[in-house]
Amino acid sequence: MSLVRFATGALGNLKQTAAVAPSSKHLAKAMVEPLRSTARRCVIEFGPGTGVMTREILRCMPADSILLAFEINPQFVDYLRSEIPDERLQVVAAGAETATAELDRRGIANVDAVVSSLGIANMDAAAVDAVFRPLRPYLNPQGAITQFQYFYRIKLDQGRVEYFNTGSLMRRYFSKVRSTRVWLNFPPAYVITCRGALTDVSPAHG
Repeated sequence: MSLVRFATGALGNLKQTAAVAPSSKHLAKAMVEPLRSTARRCVIEFGPGTGVMTREILRCMPADSILLAFEINPQFVDYLRSEIPDERLQVVAAGAETATAELDRRGIANVDAVVSSLGIANMDAAAVDAVFRPLRPYLNPQGAITQFQYFYRIKLDQGRVEYFNTGSLMRRYFSKVRSTRVWLNFPPAYVITCRGALTDVSPAHG
């Protein structure tokens, strides 16, 4: 997919799209690397976009696994379904907040890993809570959740530019959170790896 086509799709929904350009293979590898220590029988991807990370996830998944990719942009949904003909990939044309309902519909009780490209800095606290809070009971205790954030670590709040640290927010939901730098991406990014879902989390406000 061309950069122009990507930009057209991404700019159509900046509220939930973290990427300002297609992710590099280096960022994709860093996002997927923590998954290698999990079973990877059921993996969820939020915001697959053009499928750079989707392809990397599929490379490390066993033949009898399933990858549920939640994408709200119709242009990206069509692209993924046509360009990645892998039976393990199931593209769900819905938002990340519908993940647990989709799992229940499919009779899936356990998720081994989550790879998220959501624009968390652009989402309000309640929207983030609606994604991660209900998902925690489904997560494999040894599983990994990865989310990226660009180095500039800023968000817009009613037109004001503010500092925002995704790692700090994810500590609301997970007991072990660490960040690694990926320089070979535009812009450079942090990969936040989360493990150990907390069992007692009060709803977020904001």
